[in-house]
Amino acid sequence: MRYVGIDYHKHYSVLCATDERGQELKQRRIKGNTAAGFAQFFSELGEQNKVVMEACWNWGWLYDLLGQIDQVGEVVLAHPYKTRLIAEAQIKTDRIDAQVIAQFAAAANPPVRALPDAATQALADLVTRRRQIIQMIVAEGQREKRASVRARKSIQRLLKSLRAELSEIDAEIDESVRGSAIWREKENLLASVPGVGSGTARTMLAELPELGTLNRRQIAALAGLAPFTRQSGKWRGKSFISGGRTSVRTALFMAAMTAMRCNPALRAFHHRLRAAGKPKMVALIAVARKLLTVLNAILRDKTKWQNA
Repeated sequence: MRYVGIDYHKHYSVLCATDERGQELKQRRIKGNTAAGFAQFFSELGEQNKVVMEACWNWGWLYDLLGQIDQVGEVVLAHPYKTRLIAEAQIKTDRIDAQVIAQFAAAANPPVRALPDAATQALADLVTRRRQIIQMIVAEGQREKRASVRARKSIQRLLKSLRAELSEIDAEIDESVRGSAIWREKENLLASVPGVGSGTARTMLAELPELGTLNRRQIAALAGLAPFTRQSGKWRGKSFISGGRTSVRTALFMAAMTAMRCNPALRAFHHRLRAAGKPKMVALIAVARKLLTVLNAILRDKTKWQNA
């Protein structure tokens, strides 16, 4: 098995192939990211190669391109932070990056996971765009409060346009979800949990498609809600959460704060944590993780929420 690391950039890419021991076999810089350049590199390598690239901003087209090359066996997206840990390099260069990604593949042999289909990716784009528009509306609303009379008129025109665009995006998201029997069923299941609205449910559908297919520890890690312990010898530090999908974690935090008021089971869970002396933020994280576990089980078992 050969491993190929790709350090992708807008105008070029650097490819590095290594053997199972991480020894470099071949390296090349492909200007213009042409399909012919990638095809030639892999044809010279031959055999089936496991390709690893970082989950960069525009990986989709490159993933599709690699899938059309016969010599490419598997394509894996790697977390940039993990490749940096493997590197421990003091100098940041494209050559080092490509080699490190390939060595990471050889050392860790990361598993292949199913990527979102085109419909799910399209829904995720709409949900992301909706979040961006809301952020712009909030920002402009804050500026309006301290703007001059003349500037306020400009802000009001922009706010009107942004709110109209938000309505359009909401309509498109609603049409996409309602047009799919599978998504409709999942949304109804998720929204059956007190504290979870359509916004949270659709964020889960779009940005956490693995929900219902993984165990509670794996899904918590994906959302960035899994606790990690710092420990060395007899010293033991506090546990903390790290990484994961920020947008999913934010949506779960908002839903958890609502659930602490209207969901009897999660409200009681929160009260027990606070009575035990847990800080407010620790209790909130625990409720969000508990809520995620519940949502994961509901989709796995296809059973609506039932009050105890």
